[in-house]
Amino acid sequence: MDKYFVHESSYVDEGAEIGEETKIWHFSHILKGSKIGRHCIIGQNAMIGPDVIIGDRCKVQNNVSIYKGVELEDDVFCGPSCVFTNVYNPRAFIKRKQEFMSTLIKKGATIGANSTIVCGVTIGKYALIGAGAVVKQNISDYAIVAGVPAKHIGWACKCGTTLKFKDNYAKCGYCGSEYKTDKVNIIIIEEKI
Repeated sequence: MDKYFVHESSYVDEGAEIGEETKIWHFSHILKGSKIGRHCIIGQNAMIGPDVIIGDRCKVQNNVSIYKGVELEDDVFCGPSCVFTNVYNPRAFIKRKQEFMSTLIKKGATIGANSTIVCGVTIGKYALIGAGAVVKQNISDYAIVAGVPAKHIGWACKCGTTLKFKDNYAKCGYCGSEYKTDKVNIIIIEEKI
């Protein structure tokens, strides 16, 4: 007996692996070779694969397609209708499967609704991508980016709260975690969660 849930309108290809307690909702398709971790939620009308890796406790909201070459580490949130690409310069009449580029979304990152992640980038752990952003370059750990193209606009706590720095020091008003910054990177003093 399977220890995960797949809605009757969804399809999981033979050879896909689904972790315990994961839920796959309406009209979704998990293609062969894909590996989805434990305790994930795959929303309505999602397409994953082939050969995609998704860690534990990830949430993939409605209308998200995750193509070959994309990897989500644990605890990643993909907002509704966010987009991942895997070829930089696609053409319908030229096969470029040998040009697929890897994209890595690190632990705890959030991809905002309707944002586009152009292939070949790494999004750092606990980074926060604003809704509608277009990401074309690597994003630092804990960075908040927004816009087209996405630009660094601040820092996020591990809990997701925007940090307010004074003299290169910030204490999260939500969870009490403490950080320093050198304007380029964030340095953890103490994380409470």
